[in-house]
Amino acid sequence: MTAWLNTLGYKVNRKRIQRVMQNMGIEAIYPKPNLSKAASEHRVYPYLLRGVKMERPNHVWSTDITYIRLESGFVFLTAVIDWFSRYVLSWRLSNTLDVDFCLEALDEALGFGRPEIFNTDQGSQYTSKAFTGALSKQNIAISMDGKGRALDNIFIERLWRSVKYEEVYPKNYQSASDAYCNLDNYFTFYNNERLHQALAYKSPAQVYNKL
Repeated sequence: MTAWLNTLGYKVNRKRIQRVMQNMGIEAIYPKPNLSKAASEHRVYPYLLRGVKMERPNHVWSTDITYIRLESGFVFLTAVIDWFSRYVLSWRLSNTLDVDFCLEALDEALGFGRPEIFNTDQGSQYTSKAFTGALSKQNIAISMDGKGRALDNIFIERLWRSVKYEEVYPKNYQSASDAYCNLDNYFTFYNNERLHQALAYKSPAQVYNKL
């Protein structure tokens, strides 16, 4: 930004630009702190999806956590997505990183069906006995990303990009309830109306429900 303004004839330095951006509430879009920290005592499962072709709904599901900035503070967002259809099966917001909201999202998603493989990163929520136990109880194969390999969970990374660029960044959520209402509307739109080129210009709901 400083270099660009200098080319326009505005003689400003980086510190001034930083100060002006802070006063205006503007920030650059860039990767934020990693939320996927493993607990040393938890078991890590191998990645099962290398070379696997997605051919049907409920073949592979995955989940992840990202954070949503509020006017004052932030909340954490988790979602469960079906890889083949990109359908968001469930989502939850929380003001902590406890495993409970991840388990709630998983429980709701299992109301739609049962995947053959469930993929996560190596975060402590997903390597916990509570989460892996819930999957094992359903005879679901557990897959985990390689450490530092965000592309192993590419479809939910793309979901986060869509959520943030299309919904979160253009708005300024005032509170957690504000975030919930707006995200609820967005996920309804995403599942039922947002067309995907990779889905032959169908919505996730059409592909997941085989319409």
